[in-house]
Amino acid sequence: MDLEAFRWLLTDEGQALLARATDLVDEPELQVQAELRRDASPAAVAVAMTQVELRHRGHTKFGELADRMYFTPSGLEQATRLSVAAHRAGRYGAFGARTLIDLGCGIGGDLIAGARAGLVCAGVDLDPVRVAIAEANLAALGLPGAVQVADATTVDHGGFDLAFADPARRSGAGRTFNVDDWAPPWTWIEGLLRRDACVKVAPGIPHALVPPDVEAEWVSDGGEVKEAALWSGRTATASRRATVIPSAGPGQAGGLASLTDEDDPGIEETGVGDVGAFLYEPDGAVIRAGLVTAVAAGVHGHLVDARIAYVTSDESFRTPFARGYRVLENLPYREKQLRAALRERGIGRLTIKKRGVDVAPDALRKRLALTGDEEATLVLTRVAGHGTALLVSPF
Repeated sequence: MDLEAFRWLLTDEGQALLARATDLVDEPELQVQAELRRDASPAAVAVAMTQVELRHRGHTKFGELADRMYFTPSGLEQATRLSVAAHRAGRYGAFGARTLIDLGCGIGGDLIAGARAGLVCAGVDLDPVRVAIAEANLAALGLPGAVQVADATTVDHGGFDLAFADPARRSGAGRTFNVDDWAPPWTWIEGLLRRDACVKVAPGIPHALVPPDVEAEWVSDGGEVKEAALWSGRTATASRRATVIPSAGPGQAGGLASLTDEDDPGIEETGVGDVGAFLYEPDGAVIRAGLVTAVAAGVHGHLVDARIAYVTSDESFRTPFARGYRVLENLPYREKQLRAALRERGIGRLTIKKRGVDVAPDALRKRLALTGDEEATLVLTRVAGHGTALLVSPF
């Protein structure tokens, strides 16, 4: 969609066509196209129908707000999930920021979260279409904010309390993990991180790349790691942080919990030992942040192996930072004996979780060929360096 097409979509004629396309969303696509083309060009119909589809997909990130928003396919893909952006905006407020500039605002997802949190927000982006969409999204949701086409690397943002950037992590060949290929480049990001700023980065960012005195925060939403963010200047309150946002429905804000390196006594303190009565699988954000031993300390337990992110304890805890399992049995690890043990217990439906072992769960499940009526969860991992099969029950 080019700028002219989007501007047309905002006209009375475009809005009427978009409303008709929305009303016909449950009808067969060819029937909808035929109906809409009676009064509009094929190009106009394509713009409206694409927007309806993108709004439907946008529910995953923005909930019901997506019904009033505008998207491009790439803009939606790269936009921050609203629950994560809202958490970040909450941190802005806790820091005391009143004004925010988004240096590369895209379709305006982070501007929306900041404005909803009461911040005075401004955004810039090199793409005129995305700027127009961000501006339209703020207007559609009744939120204040200013957006303009500009190069983030040349904008004077000294008048804002806080700067936020979400560098593009794609090259001509697709997604890139080389920070030198980011736009703006890593050298510019390092300069930005010398002031009060927040930069969204890929969850796989190496710890060694994080500059000194910068906080790295990994965030998971509904059990899935979504992103990492680097906090600098006065916004940095720890070295490493894992933030867990529980499922609260798309686009809804729920409670959250954080662990930091200050909560982590280290493996020297928690130790490594045998499997106890309970097994804990740390959240992905905890693992990325290198805070597995902080979970172990929280459940009065230890690791099952120095290189494996499983924690065990003889005590039962409910923790937002890990999923808990009651250990039922230690089963044979060799496949033939394991198959016999599972069949003996009448298990036909098997969830296989694995960590630290070379096993393909789907292939193993097929080879086991189980036919019983019972359902179970099997954990395949290493304990003190040895392959181990644990029959467990979630709690």
